[in-house]
This record gives sequence, structure tokens and C-alpha cells, in this order.
Amino acid sequence: MTSEPVRDAFDAGGRGLQHHGLRRANERAVLTVIGFNPGVSNADIARLSGLAPQTVSAILTDLDGLGLIARGEVLRGRRGQPATPISLHPEGAFSIGVEIGWRHVDVLLLNLQGQVLAHRHRDHVFPDAAGIIDTIVAMMDEVLLSLPDGLRERLTDIGVALPTNIAGNLALVDAPDSQRPLWEQLDIAAELGGRTGITVSLFNDGNAACWGELIAFPRPRPADFIYFLIGRYIAAGIVGDGTLWEGPSDNSANLGSMLVTGPDGRPQVAHFIASVTALEGRLAAAGFTIDRSDPANWSWQDFGPVLEQWLADSARALARVVFNTTTVIETGLVILDSILPPAIVSELVQRLEAELRLLPITSYTPPQVLPGHLGALAPAIGAAELTLYRRYFSRTLADLAG
Repeated sequence: MTSEPVRDAFDAGGRGLQHHGLRRANERAVLTVIGFNPGVSNADIARLSGLAPQTVSAILTDLDGLGLIARGEVLRGRRGQPATPISLHPEGAFSIGVEIGWRHVDVLLLNLQGQVLAHRHRDHVFPDAAGIIDTIVAMMDEVLLSLPDGLRERLTDIGVALPTNIAGNLALVDAPDSQRPLWEQLDIAAELGGRTGITVSLFNDGNAACWGELIAFPRPRPADFIYFLIGRYIAAGIVGDGTLWEGPSDNSANLGSMLVTGPDGRPQVAHFIASVTALEGRLAAAGFTIDRSDPANWSWQDFGPVLEQWLADSARALARVVFNTTTVIETGLVILDSILPPAIVSELVQRLEAELRLLPITSYTPPQVLPGHLGALAPAIGAAELTLYRRYFSRTLADLAG
């Protein structure tokens, strides 16, 4: 008895649609196969998409004319007809990814193959609604210096990742009271789109980072997993059945706000236990002076018992969040990433796995826990990738209607 091959989350699985009126959906099916299986041949695309070979050939001709695909050298010396490998053209399209964080702004330029071509980072004490658009536009101008003028017209979208309800949570970073009405009045998509003339989409930072992780994951990409990005607070996301769970308010996976038992035995949200902000508070209370803008270069070897206790408490809190989440969704995988150094992430991954095994539920099979691939840039990369995916690859009901 042979086991079924493990499928990638983006395998089309024969879902191609032959009807003439669904040509756009078929184009997206072909681009999805090429994008997530670089180097495929015409025959491979037909097999993976479920489309007829003649349909695939016609679509490839159109995509070639649009500059979205690139054909490699013909592969000879194999059985059957010579095959031409086909991949996405890296200069077929570009997008800008932005993350507005509690303590920083990241702006990067991404090509159609998901490669980061340029990146700028700026720190701030709090996100200032009065100047945030000016800051982003200036940073965009800098990253676009790497894009030749002849390719500017292929910059199709800007994706902006940010925490949900910045206006209501400004107290988390001790922002002045005057910032709340400014954030409540600020329409980021309209302001940034008006300044740049480019379509702007907004995403929850956890959802964007989760999507970036899904794309970065090597084949076969998991169709179901829970994702955490341990940053100033906890950004999180869920992928179920190959779909990003965003919800009607784009905030369905706000796992950091889940109630757990704190170190003092009282209920506490996970944000205030397992975040970098929580660690900063413990370090300050212990008399350490740190540069809050640069946790990657802290003197980690000096933190001793303070770091040890934070790791223990964080792993315990995250284990409760994972358990509660897996009672709702069925998954055997947790991915944990962070803005902290890889060695700290690795230690937290190991401790989380250990805490999950200690849970006193006999019927519970703990999920595997793996470190993430993108670190601090995950939200900005994911925001840029989401805009490209939805423009060129996504095959939703809205796409079929369009």
C-alpha cells in the first residue's frame, strides 16, 4: 500500500476551468502553477492545473506578451518531446510592502518572484499619524531608486501591514492623547494612494506576516498551521485549508489577545507575557539599560535569570494559546518567528514544544513547532506578496466574476 504524496498548499489539483467565459480564472490558475512550481513545462502546467494543453498554450502566449513569464532553454536528452522550463519573469511586476509598527516603519520593494530588491527601516517612539504618510513616501522614493524608470509602470500595488485599531491602542506605546483623533481621521489607503497614484491595500500585520511565511515555506507548503510573530506585541495568523483566515474585520487570528494564566496566577492576555515589550519591562525592572530600537543586538548573554524566566513564562502562555486554538482548527503545525535573534527563537521553539507535551490532556496530540523563515520583515514582505497574489494568482469567486 503506497501513501498519498504530500501536496503543496498552492497545488491547483485539477481545478482548472475550461469555460471560455472563465479565461481570467484560467490565466490565474496557470500563473499559480508557474509561480509555485518554477521551471515547469507546458505539459506539467496542463497536468497540474487540469486545463487542456491547447488552453495552456494559448494562455502562455498571452502571458508571455504581457511580460509575466520567462522561458528557459529547451531541455533535450529526455524521453518524450523536448520541454521548455517556464518561470515567472522577475520584472513582470513589482509591489511595495510597508509595515507600520509600534516602534518602526519598514518599506521594501518586491518583484514578481518574491525577491526583496531594496529595503529601508526607520524607528520611532510611537506611530505619528501627522507624519506617517510623509515618512512612507520618502522611504518609497529611496527604495525605488533601485527600479529603472522603464519598469516603474510595472509597480502595481502597495501593501500596508499594521496592527489592528492603532487609534484605540496608542496607550501601549505611551503616545500623546492628541494622536488618537488623528489616527481616527487618517485614511491610509486614500492618502497614500493619492500621493503615489498606486493602488493601496491594508492588512493586519499578523495576517500579512503569516502569508509571507506560507510563501517562504519550502515545498510542500502546509495547508494548515498556526503562526506567531513575537514582536513588540504578538502578531499572529492562521492558515486553514490553504486559505488565510482574515475574517470580516481582517482580525480573525488575534491570538495574542487570548486570555491565559499569568505568572501571578491571574488571567492575562498573552500579549503582556510573551512579547518583546513584556521582556523589555522585565529587563528594565532588573536594572538593565537597553536600546529598545535594536533587540537583535542586545547583550543577551548578560540577561541570565531574567531572560530564563521570560522564556519559561512565554512558552507556557503560548502553549495555552496553541492548545485553545487547536480545539477550534485542526492542525499539526505551529510556526514561531520573532524580531529577536535566531538563537532566542530556537530556544523558545524548543520550550514551546516541551510545554505542549506537558499539558495534562491525555487525548491531545501536540503539534510540531518550527521556527519561521522571515523574521522582522515578515509583515512587510507578506503585505507586498498579498497584493501580487490577489492581482495575478488568486482564484476566488470575486476573480471568477471579474
